[in-house]
Amino acid sequence: MAWKETHVMDERLMFIAEWQAGMKTMAELCREYEVSRKTGYKLINRYAAEGVDGLKDRSHAAHHHPQAVSEAIAAAVVGLRAEHPSWGPKKLKALLERDEPQENWPAESTIGVILDRHGLVRRRSRRRRGAPPPSPLQGVAAANDVWGIDFKGWFRTQDGNRCDPLSLSDLHSRYVLRLQALARPDGDGVWPVVEAAFREFGLPRTIRSDNGPPFASTGAGGLSRLSVKLIKAGVCPERIEPGKPQQNGRHERMHRTLKAETASPPAETLRAQQRRFDTFRRIFNEVRPHEALSQNTPASVFQPPSRPYCGRLNEPDYPDDHKIRRVRQNGEIKWAGDRVFLSQALIGEPVGIAEVDDGLFSVHFGMVLLGHLDHAGNFTRGARSQTETNPPPP
Repeated sequence: MAWKETHVMDERLMFIAEWQAGMKTMAELCREYEVSRKTGYKLINRYAAEGVDGLKDRSHAAHHHPQAVSEAIAAAVVGLRAEHPSWGPKKLKALLERDEPQENWPAESTIGVILDRHGLVRRRSRRRRGAPPPSPLQGVAAANDVWGIDFKGWFRTQDGNRCDPLSLSDLHSRYVLRLQALARPDGDGVWPVVEAAFREFGLPRTIRSDNGPPFASTGAGGLSRLSVKLIKAGVCPERIEPGKPQQNGRHERMHRTLKAETASPPAETLRAQQRRFDTFRRIFNEVRPHEALSQNTPASVFQPPSRPYCGRLNEPDYPDDHKIRRVRQNGEIKWAGDRVFLSQALIGEPVGIAEVDDGLFSVHFGMVLLGHLDHAGNFTRGARSQTETNPPPP
């Protein structure tokens, strides 16, 4: 249901009033208020039967809980905890199963809820911590292991127009895949350039960038709308540590050569500047010897990826033991009866949630770790550039 979060009752009353006025069809009303027709008819029927009270929110709790823990089980858990006050759910469950293996004991997360309900969980004050270091960068052992992407600092052409050069290169062979002056240095401008490279060359394992927009954001997992598209294309986004451009040194070194050979001074117009970029790319790839390549050219070392790009952006697949939650229009998911904000970049996307430890759950989008949830619905973000699994195989 897509009622606006603020003044829900006002929205519903306006909906009823417009329906009674008869100026709009049900389909038109439902489109305007962003609800399904099923919801619209249900609201009208409730109003007809109960008046204004029928428009109020109702509890969605089930009338019957077939998986509810019995009082005897809960008492056994609480009793054992009284004997061992320092034990957590994992140890309690292990001992209960060892002593009474015939009993169907609840999961560790459920035992944690039982302890919490009985006031047996000691709350620890949260300590402020610095952001955890990102996971180690992927090694660059062969062509298409890692592509580097970045904007070379913007400048103005001689006629006063702003030029934002986007570059994309294979970090093993140094082959410059794209060098394009963009009208807008945002995700909508970058994606068509990246997708064109995918169509021409195929998919790399990883694309490495810095931590700025449009490649990253401050949301969970550091994901931006652009990096979400990369994941759905089958490519792992990877980011260097803030303030350490040397971690993308091969790409940065190309930028230094690019500036010296194409923008000192700039061309007269953007079109003339793009011609300079095209010439630079051809010479850099096919003519210029590279010491790091034993004086060979990037074109003689680069091999197109073996993974062709199908042109589709597919939602991630998750193992069977993962719980799937789709991110709502406000960037939240629902967990443990509460709402948890993840990221605006993930609106409409499915995230996978898996129990990893004693009542602790990891939250992923594809191969990217977003953070962790506990049984009470508290969310702790992971490192901004952290991934828990390897990038897709070539």
